[in-house]
Amino acid sequence: MTNKVIQPDGWAPAKGYANGILTADGTLYVGGQIGWTAEQKFESHDFIGQMEQALKNIRDVVEAAGGGPEHITRLTWFVKDKAEYMAHQGEIGRAYRGILGRNFPAMSLLVVADLLEDEALLEIEATAHIPQ
Repeated sequence: MTNKVIQPDGWAPAKGYANGILTADGTLYVGGQIGWTAEQKFESHDFIGQMEQALKNIRDVVEAAGGGPEHITRLTWFVKDKAEYMAHQGEIGRAYRGILGRNFPAMSLLVVADLLEDEALLEIEATAHIPQ
């Protein structure tokens, strides 16, 4: 098996990148997901709403590759506002568990000056290992 592009059904096509790449050994690399829907529309303009959508997007890519949240091994968060992240930690934890359950992979969080999409408040990328 060579690398396989993972694109969830019904998602608008990615332009210039892949939402996911599954390797022969079952490693899934999920490209950075922001808080827009499968149609690439922002329905939420607040941090928690966008975070929930980004996590749902990650879950959708993992599921399209044949896995589940329990297969996620790493998350890297890029946030534009550290103070907003810190102020909502309780809500973040509740929303996270509601979407990805009690799987807590290795995580990093970076504060960045900006993201490519002007409306995006955060971006999250993931790595998973899908049993073959």
